[in-house]
Amino acid sequence: MDTDWNASARYVDTTVDRARWRLTASYRVFDIAQIGFEYNPVATEIAPIATVFLLTETDRRPALFLGTSTDRIGSPEGTQQYYLTASKLATWVPVSAYATITYSEWDEGINFPFGAELYVPGGFSIRGMYDGNQPHAMVNWFGGRVGASVMAVWLDTFGVAIFGGF
Repeated sequence: MDTDWNASARYVDTTVDRARWRLTASYRVFDIAQIGFEYNPVATEIAPIATVFLLTETDRRPALFLGTSTDRIGSPEGTQQYYLTASKLATWVPVSAYATITYSEWDEGINFPFGAELYVPGGFSIRGMYDGNQPHAMVNWFGGRVGASVMAVWLDTFGVAIFGGF
């Protein structure tokens, strides 16, 4: 989505209150930076999110970006993570991959999330990921400035997300 504003809403069918609902909004301040917030209504928590793109992806080089958001799904209220991520779309197959190093306030240490996404016709993709502690899977659909995801959080808990840009 190539827009200035992006917003999303997520629901996860879990007994972990803070993980159940999450609303985000971000604004692209410059071509290389986005700022915004996450709102977790069950925990009545508002937290900052930010991303700075250090390198844009080219045919030969991955994208590299630095940022912060609340810690992973299921983390306690008030915990942030800080990340440095490299991502690259393969040029010979419709697959992208990413690898991240994060500092987790919840763990008070370093984690190594990673994942890959296979793009299929019709705007769909299938993503597998590891958040540094637990695996997750998603089926996504993107259509212009809107999209939706069905998630298997921790590979055993159902979730949905919708998002849009304007």
